[in-house]
Amino acid sequence: MALPVLTRAGRPPAVPSGRPPVVTLTLIALSALVLLCGPSFGLNPVYGTGDARVCAEQRYEQRWGAVPVELLERHPLTADQLRALAPAADGCALPPNPGKSPVLSVLTSLFVHAGWLHLLGNMLFLFVFGPGVEERLGRIRFLLCYLAIGYLATYGYALAEAHSDESVRALVGASGAIAGVLGAYLRLFPRARVTTLVPVLLFLPLRFPAWLVLGLWFALQWWSVRAGGSGVAYLVHVIGFATGWLIAWAGSARGSRRPT
Repeated sequence: MALPVLTRAGRPPAVPSGRPPVVTLTLIALSALVLLCGPSFGLNPVYGTGDARVCAEQRYEQRWGAVPVELLERHPLTADQLRALAPAADGCALPPNPGKSPVLSVLTSLFVHAGWLHLLGNMLFLFVFGPGVEERLGRIRFLLCYLAIGYLATYGYALAEAHSDESVRALVGASGAIAGVLGAYLRLFPRARVTTLVPVLLFLPLRFPAWLVLGLWFALQWWSVRAGGSGVAYLVHVIGFATGWLIAWAGSARGSRRPT
């Protein structure tokens, strides 16, 4: 999810301090725990090593990830569909998942990441921008919005990719929900200052307004959707970001109304 490396967001204006971001930290902890227990991190001996672990990772993602065609057809991939998928390593076999619930797979996919770099990239953004949004919305509303945006972004991606080769590939990661947090942060705190490490300036730490940093990030995601072909579901980022901004805008507009 990264354009620049974001290290710290200044405390947004008009947000009281003192309350720990319990939901944000819990989401990060759960995602890390899932990675440690699953095959992607390589520490769990249950999944073996080498090609055996690579195959286990593919099976794990197909079992717990959100597959677009499953979401649209409302049932798991058939054995024939699974056999048609390219194996992650020689000899990999993908067994059917008859007990898989496509609807619930969207929820589980938000906590499954394809390796520690994928996890760190997502959790860095959540750690930087999540606390301010959580404090403004409140813990329960923040959690509900996070999950709702994750669902909307995933289903939106499924509809867009319904007739493409990507429709049978498992989607994993919290990128859509976290992009929604970024969109909400942009709407709520556009002038908050964000400390950024800029690669082209030898990683010199600079402070920019959130509207500039997040606006550039969104533009990069949109450009990446148009460019295509990278294997990253950038459209999920775009949908999530736009949805988060709209939810925050709607909440702000409702809160600004005065009774007559």
